[in-house]
Amino acid sequence: MKPLPDPARLSPLFVAATLILGAGAATAQTAPAAAPTAASPAAAPAQTVRLRGTIEAATPTSLTVKERGGQTVTLALSPTLVVQEVYPIALADIQPGSFIGTAALPQADGTQRAIAVTVFPESARGAGEGHRPFDLQPQSTMTNATVADVAGVSDAAGGAAKGRTLKLTYQGGEKTVIVPPGAPVVTFRGGDRSLLVPGASVSLTAQEVNGTPTVTRINAGRNGFALPY
Repeated sequence: MKPLPDPARLSPLFVAATLILGAGAATAQTAPAAAPTAASPAAAPAQTVRLRGTIEAATPTSLTVKERGGQTVTLALSPTLVVQEVYPIALADIQPGSFIGTAALPQADGTQRAIAVTVFPESARGAGEGHRPFDLQPQSTMTNATVADVAGVSDAAGGAAKGRTLKLTYQGGEKTVIVPPGAPVVTFRGGDRSLLVPGASVSLTAQEVNGTPTVTRINAGRNGFALPY
């Protein structure tokens, strides 16, 4: 089994959104860890990497993934693997009060132009809230925030609304995001290992477990749906 790819080459996702990958973990309740003592020094945390790519092969215990940079890696699957299905929804599903994550590019006028938008289920509201750099494209950002207002964007001739203008608010700030026509809009729900088939688009979290690169969380598209993040 190959070692994990160089983390410097992989996407340091999650931001919530990022997406879309690990938002569920942000809402999970976990027991507090015991404080280290002199007799039991704290262990170094396991290195975690994020990977986007396409499944090339799958077994009940492993995945071979071609990551977006072209490198192919084989990873074990954790017995407690968390799988989420990412699927498309309509632009009209973005409503005032929705909690979303959007990858976007800063514009000269101070707005952000959306590359893709994730509408979070209510159970994941608040995950990764804030605004930060994101690695999807050069200069891209990620904003996880509540939609305060939605307005249509008319075409240059003043015709029917195309796209949306979103006013987003988060603790300590706000952003105006233009969602152009055709920008992917997705959400996610619990999935299972039946999604992990050759050709499936995935984004995953992996870490070394007993010396073996192991997938602990994975987001996947169904029936050829390509994840936008």
